[in-house]
Amino acid sequence: MEDYTKYQLMSKDKLLPLLEHTDKIFVLGCNKCFKEFKTGDEPESKVFRAIAMEQGKTVIDCANFDFLCNKPLTMKKLHGIIPAEAESVFVISCGLGIQTVAELTELPVFAACDTIPCNGSHGMARHGMALTKSRCEACGQCYLNLTGGICPIVDCSKSLVNGQCGGCKNGKCEVDINKECAWENIHRRLEKQGRLSEYMNQDVHIRDYNKINHALVNAYVKSIRENRFEGYYGGIHPNERKEQSEHIKPTPFYNVKTLIIPLHQHTGAPAQPVVAAGDYVQMGQKIGEAGGFVSSMIHSSVSGTVTSIEMRPHPTTGVDVLSVLIENDGKNTIHSSVQPNGNLAELSAEEIVNIVREKGIVGMGGAAFPTSVKLQPSKPIDTVLLNGCECEPLLTADHWVMLEYADEIIFGLSALLKAVGAEKGIIVIEDNKHDAIALMESKVADIPGMEVVVAKTKYPQGAEKMLIKRVLNRWVPSGGLPMDVGCVVCNVSTAKAVSDAIKTGMPLVERVVTVAGERIAKPGNFIVKIGTPVKDLLEHCGGVIGNDVTIKLGGPMMGIECKNLDVPIIRGCNGIIAIETTVSEEAPCIKCGRCVDVCPMELFPLYYPIYAKEQNWTAMNEKNVRDCIECRCCEYVCSSKIPILASIKAGKKGIAGMEKK
Repeated sequence: MEDYTKYQLMSKDKLLPLLEHTDKIFVLGCNKCFKEFKTGDEPESKVFRAIAMEQGKTVIDCANFDFLCNKPLTMKKLHGIIPAEAESVFVISCGLGIQTVAELTELPVFAACDTIPCNGSHGMARHGMALTKSRCEACGQCYLNLTGGICPIVDCSKSLVNGQCGGCKNGKCEVDINKECAWENIHRRLEKQGRLSEYMNQDVHIRDYNKINHALVNAYVKSIRENRFEGYYGGIHPNERKEQSEHIKPTPFYNVKTLIIPLHQHTGAPAQPVVAAGDYVQMGQKIGEAGGFVSSMIHSSVSGTVTSIEMRPHPTTGVDVLSVLIENDGKNTIHSSVQPNGNLAELSAEEIVNIVREKGIVGMGGAAFPTSVKLQPSKPIDTVLLNGCECEPLLTADHWVMLEYADEIIFGLSALLKAVGAEKGIIVIEDNKHDAIALMESKVADIPGMEVVVAKTKYPQGAEKMLIKRVLNRWVPSGGLPMDVGCVVCNVSTAKAVSDAIKTGMPLVERVVTVAGERIAKPGNFIVKIGTPVKDLLEHCGGVIGNDVTIKLGGPMMGIECKNLDVPIIRGCNGIIAIETTVSEEAPCIKCGRCVDVCPMELFPLYYPIYAKEQNWTAMNEKNVRDCIECRCCEYVCSSKIPILASIKAGKKGIAGMEKK
């Protein structure tokens, strides 16, 4: 492949004048981008270190980062890493990396590289897609060593290189009143570093406009990165395609002959059957007892006869799990245990938790974590967040839950707040759901401690760690849980289910499901009994169109491919989509850094496929692969079409196996 490397180490004769004015040096290098990706640090740092030591300089330490221009990641990595005794920092990177470091330290920062090497591809190098705001035109005549790491070519609207023009007003440029005067910033920085006289003694510099100018590339980079930090780091904006079903009100689909109800449709231990073949069961009757603290009760969603208890494929894992098969009598006779559980004002926190546990309430956003466990945190909770974002493309089930069951959601939120002793409840809705926002805002207007927060539409906004960062500016630590930062996060449909459990006593036996996708004949939203076969619901929607069809349970990003249509809809399934099958050919990684750019968990996904092929689970663990929320953003933007998510799942499994030994 072509090497698009954007810099090379300066020659020795250029480095020696820079080394004259400093002694104790910290060296920071960037592992080059847009190159054949190999793990390991670039060699320039070692070469520079040798040159500096030849001159009697003390190189205190060296560090190499991936994508040094990625300011959020560099800021985190750089924290506390520069030794206190360091007098200066020498940066081995392109101009973007140098400017980033110069912003993050008060020490003098020197460029040890030429931004554009003369021996690059076709006689020049290319300034690739920067991972932050573009502030380098790759002009090939870098001034950063003279200006304290602030580029006069880009940061000055007039591209002046000899000092400010005198047209600055209140610190703003007369050409662009929204832009700070670069030369005032340069003056302040050099003065703070005690280097002002050093610049004043330099010869006059005149820019050579015959040098290569990549302003067009940089403008493109800026245009696609400008919204990057809205709400939280990373994320993408896939085509929503919600218009297929967002106008269709949920309708009941109860016409199912045989239901398949897995006893393991939640995080944790499977439930144990408490009925037998031949038993007559009623709607809301318990048919599975929770198998432990992290487990969930299972209830019948219809009335009818248990025909068998047997192993059936799980809809998302594909592994056979014990399931209860019920022949539906179509009467929906309600079991005697389904009774209102009293006035919320009179219920204690412990009673609310017990009701939630007995009624089998789990997270309905996908993970199906038992809600009763979430409501018994070991740390103080001050805020409950309700997730109404529904950021996955195509899905509109939660949107309609908010429109149809707003009062129930508010009641459920009140119960959740009381259960965990929190004072503040926040309903978070993306700004593409205007009607739901207006409705929920009207409902909470007069309720103390409740509010609606409107979030910028962005995927994966609904992931709980992203939600906490977006709304509360709290960052859940690596390996941590929301309770570590005083939060509990629940889905709006979960809150509605909590309301049902308390007000009517009805367990979680049905849910709203979106059926959509370009290959669905009649998209829509449906109220579906838990245990309904996927095949039955698809047939009700007119079936799928064409042969090259991929069916997923969930959305197109995090949904699980469903090849066996005889599997049932479970409590965490919010959608069935049918989309065109896409086949792509994998190419080698070019280290463009786009996967790092979009990863909301601030990970380095490009390493995972390499380590997975090597079965290097230790390295995967060191790169925090278990913090991955499997949102698929990295795979979505990968220009080489690398199946990164498969490597991530293999890494998590490999680490788990390694720890068992």
